[in-house]
Amino acid sequence: MSPIFSADRSNPAAPRDIRFYRADQGIYSAGTAGAAWRLQRGVVRLDSGTPSGEMTFASLAIPGDILGCETLLFGAYTFSATALTRCELSPWPEGAAALTGESLLGSLAKAQQRAAEIVALRGGQAADRVLGLIRLFTDPAGQVVLPTRQDIADITDLRFETISRIIKMLERSRVLLPVRVDGVHATRSFQVNLSLAA
Repeated sequence: MSPIFSADRSNPAAPRDIRFYRADQGIYSAGTAGAAWRLQRGVVRLDSGTPSGEMTFASLAIPGDILGCETLLFGAYTFSATALTRCELSPWPEGAAALTGESLLGSLAKAQQRAAEIVALRGGQAADRVLGLIRLFTDPAGQVVLPTRQDIADITDLRFETISRIIKMLERSRVLLPVRVDGVHATRSFQVNLSLAA
């Protein structure tokens, strides 16, 4: 699995080794060797293998999270990672702060918080689960690019049909207003108004 492109190494102003992935593109597979990355932009789905060989949803990563730090201990990735939206990753650790352990401690604290958020997305009322996911993915400008309906169903432990019905309901109530984002399917990008969520 290779990124769409890496930063131009011939351009001294370009950051080195930045990688970009399009939505639904694989980033790495469990059991393969690789490096650790910081997610700068986008949302990544992490899956783990079952004894039967199937891949099942394990967790999410959002901007600021570290991916693949287990490779520093075990030499291989524990999870398979897939970009749910367009993603930008940079190498980790990133300099002196990371080497002192500050970056790692901050990332571990974020990972614990993310685990609690994922648990909350998998229990309770169906609409509340989807709204929780939308809150998690919404950027500071109030826009969200949602993953596929099937990915949302896997993350929230709901049925595909339930997700479709809830998204339509949120559009009708104007909590989600479709917006045009270059390179993103029209049914996945929205302006979010959570104040209208009842």
